[in-house]
Amino acid sequence: MNYKKYLLLTVLFFVVLVVYCQNEKDDAEYLVTINTDYGKIKLILFDDTPLHKQNFLDLATAGVYNHITFHRVINNFMIQTGDFTTRNQPIDYSPAIIKESINAEILPSYKHVRGAIGAARAGNEVNPERKSHSTQFYIVQNYKGAHHLDGEFTIFGQVMSGLEVLDAIAAQETSNRDRPLKDLRISVDVVKVNKTDIEKFYNFTYK
Repeated sequence: MNYKKYLLLTVLFFVVLVVYCQNEKDDAEYLVTINTDYGKIKLILFDDTPLHKQNFLDLATAGVYNHITFHRVINNFMIQTGDFTTRNQPIDYSPAIIKESINAEILPSYKHVRGAIGAARAGNEVNPERKSHSTQFYIVQNYKGAHHLDGEFTIFGQVMSGLEVLDAIAAQETSNRDRPLKDLRISVDVVKVNKTDIEKFYNFTYK
């Protein structure tokens, strides 16, 4: 083999390798599991809300969401968690990982359907930019959705399985401030998977 042929084959090899790696990267997805006493809630995070996605992954992998509770539950509406002050164990992460807020990523393509993951936030009167709370999030439990919230809060994920777990948690007895009378503690796991596997296994289509 002459030098020119060798050089051409080498270049072609690296081009194919780069394309393959790029395709693998584009197909990468993170499957999040919220573990509860009532079962597992599995969800994905949206690529086009990158600030919220990365923030959630950073918090989850650091362990911020472990040992905390669903602190706000409204049956036929939503369940909310992410308040790190409800933790019942000493923290094993750096508090510096918790940001003050996350800039809004409100997209018209995402609606408050059942199983939508939304970022909690302060009201418009004190938060006109609609910035999200950096740790707290809610999951829409109502079968018809919660469309009065569309366009007001950042939706950054969707439940893939475990909707029956939402119903079990939402059915728990609460105080007059919507706090469950029983502590509903969680832990969160994150694994890397392929988007094609998500689409096949959960019959989900990425936008």
